[in-house]
Amino acid sequence: MPERRQPREKRHPGDMKLLLVEDERRMSEALVALLRLEQYEVTTCFDGISGLEQVCTQDFDAIILDVMMPGMSGFEIARNAREMGKDTPILMLTAKSDVDDKVFGLDCGADDYLTKPFDAKELLARLRAMTRRSAGVSAEVLSGGDLTLNLKSYELACSQSGQSVRLSKKEHRIVELFLRNQGRVLTREQLALNIWGYESEAEYNNVEVYISFVRKKLAFIGSRQEIKSLRGLGYEMREADVSQNEE
Repeated sequence: MPERRQPREKRHPGDMKLLLVEDERRMSEALVALLRLEQYEVTTCFDGISGLEQVCTQDFDAIILDVMMPGMSGFEIARNAREMGKDTPILMLTAKSDVDDKVFGLDCGADDYLTKPFDAKELLARLRAMTRRSAGVSAEVLSGGDLTLNLKSYELACSQSGQSVRLSKKEHRIVELFLRNQGRVLTREQLALNIWGYESEAEYNNVEVYISFVRKKLAFIGSRQEIKSLRGLGYEMREADVSQNEE
């Protein structure tokens, strides 16, 4: 019997290595941008043979497999991985919504199944759920500066004022992205992709609207964190320079 790995320790996404095997280049590029924004380290392959080679020779924290690929299908990669004793969580991506295909994929060793087109938030949530189950832990809060965001209740709290407020889903996602990417500038394109998804036709000015909503919530709870617009670049959350307001 192959020896199974011990449960993984609780880790930040930035410490996690993902394998993405997807032969559609445009889809692969969009997914890589999405996952790297979440601070995952991503290795990409564009056919089944090279995907299986990566599975055989490298250790990953999770694997995302397209089903229909040249050389070898995602089903075959998953089956081979399990036969080798690999217990890495596997998420299948497919354009087929037939129940029999899903059942077959799960029987081949996949942990979860997502049908294209899918929402970016759902893919990330399923990925987090898989890695949590694998590690046996669940992170519930994110912190940055004087802010604490509860990922389950959507409550945003300020340690300086003791005030808190409940966010809408899109406001919550925006704050989560900034807290996961502290010190980084996020572009409108990155925010739009993460909040409205790969197939969305949402206008970029929707980003500005929701950034405005979040700014009002930050002011309401008395946080010193603010979201600055950087012309031609995007947005950055950082502590307000209070010296500018001092006489």
